[in-house]
Order: sequence, then structure tokens, then C-alpha cells
Amino acid sequence: MIAIPAGQVTLSDRRTRRSWGVDLAAYRLAASPVTQERYAKVTGARPSTSQGDRLPVEGVSWLDAVGYCNRLSEQEGLTPVYREGEGGAIEWDAAGDGYRLPTEAEWEHACRAGTSEARYGPLDEIAWHRGNSGERVHEVGGRRPNAWGVHDMLGNVWEWCWDVYDAEVYGSYRVLRGGGWFDEPWSCRASVRRRSHPTFRIDDVGFRVARSGSA
Repeated sequence: MIAIPAGQVTLSDRRTRRSWGVDLAAYRLAASPVTQERYAKVTGARPSTSQGDRLPVEGVSWLDAVGYCNRLSEQEGLTPVYREGEGGAIEWDAAGDGYRLPTEAEWEHACRAGTSEARYGPLDEIAWHRGNSGERVHEVGGRRPNAWGVHDMLGNVWEWCWDVYDAEVYGSYRVLRGGGWFDEPWSCRASVRRRSHPTFRIDDVGFRVARSGSA
């Protein structure tokens, strides 16, 4: 896990043309997306279409990712962050010290790593996208990390975030960030937002884990 410093990030949405600032406390973020090997060790499952221990797990829903976080927390003796609330809704217990999904503000702050450009380096050096991936997923850590040492924030697989995208329009749909191996270069930018239903599974969507606090 990489210590990400406190800071402020401005999020934006192309559809609504809205921007909003978010202040962030320090937190920790995994250096790469969860791999298939790690996912199998925690859950006993290998849901991915493409198989390989060092490949990012894909074919996982937002609910799968939340379940992984809680199981990993329990296995390491930590207090799970997520619990089932009224009507089956997933709630975030702020008292939990375990693993969780990053918020989209945390995701973008970590992706930018102190930069203000759309990408933290030349795209082909930092990301697997449609132009260089051979239309397949690649092992994590194969591209240059950003200045904070975080790999694969752009390209390879989209990553689930905690946030609801727009409850008034899309209901329970959750935010996806980062672009994937089958996406055109324009999708692989720090600010690009995508959304999907929390039960959605596809072969270019994975996730990485975060924890609150700086140590």
C-alpha cells in the first residue's frame, strides 16, 4: 500500500458540465489493481475471462469488490468497512479500519500524483489501451508508475470506486475510473468518469483497494 498525502482535487462531469472540489485526508492505496492470484487467495474464486496470476482480476462487479474488501479485512484481523443496511443497501462504517474501495476523489487525486495534466506521463509509457494492448489485458505493473509510485491508474482495466454516479438519473449505478485495454486513448485520462450497475461484470473492469489513514 502506498501512502497518499492529503490534498484537494477538483472533479468534473462532461455530461452535466459540473465541477466540484473535494478536500481529502491522507489515505493508503494499493500500488496496482487486485491480481487474479490475490483475489483467488482471498475468495477462492477465479472469475476472469483471461487467466494469469499477475493479470488484474476482471469480470468482477462492484458488489464482488466490496465483498473482497470485507473478506480481506477479516482475514487480516481488521474491522470490515462495509455492512448491509436497510433494504440490502451497502453502507460505509467509518469506524472500520479495514480495506475498502477508493472514493472517486481519492482515485483521481492518486492518479494525478500532484500533476494537473490529463495524464501523468506519455500514454504509451504509462497505460495499456486499445492502441498498444493487442486488445488484451496485461500483467499489473508493466507500465511506468506515476510520481507517487502507483501503477496502472490509466488503462488495462477500469476500476470500481465507492461513489454513486448520479442517483437522480442512474439510481444505484457506481463510478468507474481509469479506462481499459480496449478503450481509445481519449478514455484514458484522469478526469474521465464512467458508470455501471453494481452487479455488472465485464472483462475490462477490476478494482484496487484503499485504507483510511496514513500509517
